[in-house]
Parts: sequence; C-alpha cells; structure tokens
Amino acid sequence: MSIADKLRVLIVDDTTTSRLLVRDSLEQIGVKHVFYANDGQKGLEFMMTTPAHMVISDVNMPNLDGLGLLKAIREFGPTRKVPFIMLTGQKENAVIQKAAQLGVNNYLIKPVTPESLRKAIEAIVGKL
Repeated sequence: MSIADKLRVLIVDDTTTSRLLVRDSLEQIGVKHVFYANDGQKGLEFMMTTPAHMVISDVNMPNLDGLGLLKAIREFGPTRKVPFIMLTGQKENAVIQKAAQLGVNNYLIKPVTPESLRKAIEAIVGKL
C-alpha cells in the first residue's frame, strides 16, 4: 500500500472551485482520503477533533486566514508537526516569508496541477 492510499488530506479554501481543483489533483495522484473546510476556522475545528495527515490551505479566507490557521496548528501539540502546504493566488513574498516563519512545509501558486501538487507533497513525505 502506498503513502497516497493512506494519506488523509484536509483542503481549506473558501472558493468551491479551488477546493474541487485541488481535490481532483489529489485524486489523480492517488490520494483517496480528502476532507474539506471552507474557511480557516472550520479547518482548525476539524484539525482539533479529527486531525488529517496534511493540510493544504489557501491564504486569503474569511474568519481565519491561512496564516492564522498555520499558526494555530503549529501551536497545538497534537498537530504541531502536521505537514502544511500554503496556496496563494500570486507570489506574495511577504506572505511566503511569514508562512516560512510559522513553519509552512511548502507553498504553491494557483492554479494547482496534479504534477505541481505531487512534487510539493513528495518534497515533504517522499514518493507517493
């Protein structure tokens, strides 16, 4: 059984289209266990109750943005080391630097493709 077969991934994005594109990309690379939250607050609640193995989150969202979600996940003991991939609509150096300070594992510029997502995940967990 491959890592992709076991991996539980939480997608956090306030845009339905973006969530579906990321989900489709994950499915194309073999990830079967995908969960969703439409803002950072709901993503945090999910992670506090049923943690995923990895979080893929947009930056700009209502209620709690991606940086706030990353910070909260890093501060909570049981989720402190959960891999986190940040999605951004454009290369925003200040956001990327802040995410790096908070412990992001990788980041991607939208739109996400199956290949770019595979590379970002494999850079963290190894070959899928």
